[in-house]
Amino acid sequence: MKPRTMWTVLSLLVVGAIALTGCGQAALPTGPITIQLWHQEGEAENAAQYVQALADAYTAEHPNVTFEVTNPGDTELLRQDFQTAALAGSPPDLLWTVNDHAGPFTTAEIIVPVDDLVDLGQYADSALAAVELNGQHWGVPISNGNHLMLYYNKDLVPTPPADTDELLAMADDLKAQGVTPLVYNQTEPFWLVPWLGGFGGKVFAEDGVTPTLNTPEMVATLAWLKQLKDDGIVPPESDYNGADTLFKEGQAAMIVNGDWTLGAYEELFGDKLGVARIPTVSSTGTPPAPFTSGKFFMVPAGLDEDTQAVVVDFMEFATNQANQLNMVSVLSRLPALKTALADDSITSDPYLAGSADQMVVGSPMPTVVEMRCNWDSMKPEMLAVLAGDKTAEDAAAAMQSAADACLLTLE
Repeated sequence: MKPRTMWTVLSLLVVGAIALTGCGQAALPTGPITIQLWHQEGEAENAAQYVQALADAYTAEHPNVTFEVTNPGDTELLRQDFQTAALAGSPPDLLWTVNDHAGPFTTAEIIVPVDDLVDLGQYADSALAAVELNGQHWGVPISNGNHLMLYYNKDLVPTPPADTDELLAMADDLKAQGVTPLVYNQTEPFWLVPWLGGFGGKVFAEDGVTPTLNTPEMVATLAWLKQLKDDGIVPPESDYNGADTLFKEGQAAMIVNGDWTLGAYEELFGDKLGVARIPTVSSTGTPPAPFTSGKFFMVPAGLDEDTQAVVVDFMEFATNQANQLNMVSVLSRLPALKTALADDSITSDPYLAGSADQMVVGSPMPTVVEMRCNWDSMKPEMLAVLAGDKTAEDAAAAMQSAADACLLTLE
């Protein structure tokens, strides 16, 4: 997949807009209107520029509509700023964000369900599941996935390990070459979750809100992460940027990273890049289950009729077939639209096909506010295990205690 300039991106979007004129809703305002769109896309892989280009393309079709596109910062800053603005009565008109914001935003009653705004039947079930709460959907899917998977350098690993036994078996040869076998972000429990699924565990009970962290499956997961470190499979420590750099520089053979970086890796490695599932846990025979979600439009509460009409029309425009496939081309992200997901441009692409293969064994990331208790409880205990300060058993018990205490603050 060749890198594109943003002029090319904009040109394609404008063509898509002109070709699909008339597909939006009928009752659109004709007078001047400004839409404030907040997003959390960064500069990497032209993601922020893509959002702006999409807004510009819509304006090319609707000259009376002006967009003010703003990135308040990272994902957490977007959450904080939107909640502050919404509670103060001055929210933006549309959000482009992640699914786990649905929990706190619905609790604060600052977004509205989208079931009656757009035809949700056209989007993939896995994407919709990531924004479903209390029988309603709180976001319109833009992309599908946002999941972790295995990238490998074919010059160092011609064939990826199918399971953890194979991973361990190939490690000595790679280390003898002065290469770190595997890297990942060791500082965030988002990277722990896939292995937890591989060991048969989940972060919640069947009710979807009761933390289940003090389990044999969590203990096994923590012990496995410690083994990777003790055996030199992974470096003594690495955060996101450190792991990414080691892989890009050829000092690491494989990396567990998200689909959001597929385009950058493809551009750097070309046909030397491989994409596969994270290795199956040999002791259970179960593939790791990364959280899946994607990016979503969320609609603030309290929009006036004209603003909401434009917002709905823009969401439909941004997720039509032409623009969904253009997003695949530009950002290497899997689309949320069913017809786009089945397009030959995805099924015939080895990188996107590998990403999709990992996604199908993933699990929708919980959107409930209780998930924040899990994240906050898992992180320090995971770090304590990796540092050798706690046993896996003690850490799992401490995770559960901290999560249970956190739940009491939500009542």
